[in-house]
This record gives sequence, C-alpha cells and structure tokens, in this order.
Amino acid sequence: MDKYDLIMSAETQFAREVTLGVIVQQPLSVWHYLIPGMFIFDFLRRNTAISRYTKHFLFPRKLALDAAQSLRGGDEKAAVNARVETQIGDWLKALNLYSWQLAQAQRAAVAVLTEHYLKLLEADGATYYDLLADAYHSREAYEAHLHALTSSENEVDQAIIAQLGASAKLKEKLLLEAQQVELRRQKILEDIF
Repeated sequence: MDKYDLIMSAETQFAREVTLGVIVQQPLSVWHYLIPGMFIFDFLRRNTAISRYTKHFLFPRKLALDAAQSLRGGDEKAAVNARVETQIGDWLKALNLYSWQLAQAQRAAVAVLTEHYLKLLEADGATYYDLLADAYHSREAYEAHLHALTSSENEVDQAIIAQLGASAKLKEKLLLEAQQVELRRQKILEDIF
C-alpha cells in the first residue's frame, strides 16, 4: 500500500472510531428497549452517523493530502492554495454552511494538515504509526502538531456555532466529537511514543 492510501485508511479508521465513541456516549431512549426490533433502527442510525461524520471529517483531510502530494510533486504553493480555497468554498456552499469565517477556519485547518501530510509523505515506514514516528521523532514534536491541529479544529467548531447558532444540541455534539478525537489522539500518542 502506498503512503497516500496508508494515510487515508488511517484517517478513515480514526473517523469511524470517533463516531462510534460519540454514539456510545449518547444514551438510547426508552423506546429502544421496549419496542422489539429497535436494534435494526439503531444499527441503521449508527451506519448513517458513521457515513456522515466520516464524509465530513475526511473532506479537509483528503484536500490537505492532495495538496501535500501536489507540493511534493513540485506544484507552486500559490496555485495549490488557490485550488484548496476554491474547493473549500464550493464544499461549504454545497452544505449551505458558507461564511467567510468558516472558510478561513477550514483553510487554516487544511494548512496545518497539509504540513503534517508533507512530513508523512517524506517519512519512512510500512505502517501509519511508523510514518508518524519517523516524521516527528519525539513525543514533544508530535504533541506540538496535535496542539496546532486541535486549535485549528476548535476554530472551525466556533465558526460552525457562529454560522448555525449556539444551540445546546449543537454545542453538545461538537463537544462530544472533540472529546472523542482527543481520546483517540492520546491513544495514538501513547502507542507510538
């Protein structure tokens, strides 16, 4: 498996684990226990949630990975950044979420991810964890990347709240996702360093 596929596979698995972690944190209603066959609806709900979250989680990552691959291939940074900016704008408009603030936050997150993926594409290793270990060399270096990434993701979340309104349900959903992302990242950190 080449590095591009290795990275995308790891990111897809990460998104699935986050979604399942969020689902487990949300209690089922009484109806799920009283009505026979509700497990089928629960199964469908989980699959839909995994598919939706994975799709939205992977879009900026695939964009960043494609940008990193283009930069590594010799494309000009200005052209790559312009392409990224256009694709983010189109994506947000298709989701009816476009705002200048959210587009800027997404661009900043993609920039952090692009730098990260450039390191991974230049690293040596047979597994995703090998690539991370070779790219960052120390726990502190990887933690610095995670801090920058978390900060940029928090900016995206704040922009989403500003765009959609600060409902308690949205805040709870974003908080649960952020907590699960942090748990998964800490596990990766512990596994590697």
